[in-house]
Amino acid sequence: MQENDLLGEGLNLMVFGMGFVFVFLSLLVVAMMAMARLVDRFAPAPVPAAPGAARAPAAPAPAAGDDSELTAVMAAAIHRFRQDQHRH
Repeated sequence: MQENDLLGEGLNLMVFGMGFVFVFLSLLVVAMMAMARLVDRFAPAPVPAAPGAARAPAAPAPAAGDDSELTAVMAAAIHRFRQDQHRH
């Protein structure tokens, strides 16, 4: 008899646990939907610009082969880092 009681309590605990998780997740979904509606109401999506509007030209990309300045800066930074590490 004790095994049946233990099995019944286990099933009871499982049902209550799963029910609690289901209710919590359902409330979470409802809260997220309500928040999405609030965001849509108070912060509407931006209106797209007119097709004839002039756009600012993009800045030109740096030349791919001219990395000498970048290489020098990186080498100086590594050298400085290594000097600082030897002092401590």
